[in-house]
Amino acid sequence: MDTAGFCTQARVLIVAGKGGVGKTTVAATIAQMAADAGLRALIVEIEGKSGLGAAFGQSDALGYDERELAPNIRARTVTPDFALVEYLEEHGLKRVSKRLAKSGALEVVSSAIPGIKDILVLGKVKAIAREDPAEVIVVDAPAAGHAITFLASARGLLDAVRVGPIVQQAQEVNDMLSDAARCQVVLVTLPEETPVNEVIETAFALEDRVGLKLAPLVVNGVYPTLELDLGAIVREGVDGSDADGLRAAAEFRLHRQALQAAQLARLSDALPLPQVVLPQLFTSAIGPAEVKALAAAMAEAVSHLPTVPS
Repeated sequence: MDTAGFCTQARVLIVAGKGGVGKTTVAATIAQMAADAGLRALIVEIEGKSGLGAAFGQSDALGYDERELAPNIRARTVTPDFALVEYLEEHGLKRVSKRLAKSGALEVVSSAIPGIKDILVLGKVKAIAREDPAEVIVVDAPAAGHAITFLASARGLLDAVRVGPIVQQAQEVNDMLSDAARCQVVLVTLPEETPVNEVIETAFALEDRVGLKLAPLVVNGVYPTLELDLGAIVREGVDGSDADGLRAAAEFRLHRQALQAAQLARLSDALPLPQVVLPQLFTSAIGPAEVKALAAAMAEAVSHLPTVPS
């Protein structure tokens, strides 16, 4: 599969995963890979507190108005309050919309209609997908636990409510989520036991409860495999504490590689999804250079995926 094909397999790619697995980094990486392939990318950040700007060398937090982060890459955030204002304005309540949002009315409404916040946000994503000129729309979704309720909100409301304008919004959101050409989910995990357990559970929940199509799975933070010979440390004339330190480091690396290989195999057995493996970057922060490097690594991994029939 070529990179353009991966990025455009659906109009909207929702990136989701357990907190700490690098979900936001992967969203930035997909956008960068798309831009490197000559596509225009828009990243939509949901929770409003990620380090997405920093990944592209910008210190300011994202706002509701879109901003250019890099050539061919724009980004914005979508929050329930702003989505509510736009929803009310579109339904003839422009004069009171901002006052209602500032008054905390959304909290009252959300208590009466579970999932309304998520539906408002997804409704805005749907509108962006319809109107924005970008070829690739990447949604940086909430962490895995909330991601399930976030993406299941429309179907849950349709099961509970039968009439009213918000039902139409929920139906349109559900139609988008259940159409593989319009929306797919990119799940992100680490090659570790707990993240693998959670991504397996999330994958089945999204397919069974929401009916979402899952794109290839991204396994982040994989140590590159090194061929290490513990005996060579002594043969090369290293001795004393230096030899002990080098041997301990080599043993740790070999142990880590074995653990990762076991988790990757377990993941393959549990989920019949192609895997895109991204390397561990030994750095304390992710910036533009790291995103570029990960985008190149992802493009290489994607090139080995089978082409999906159209």
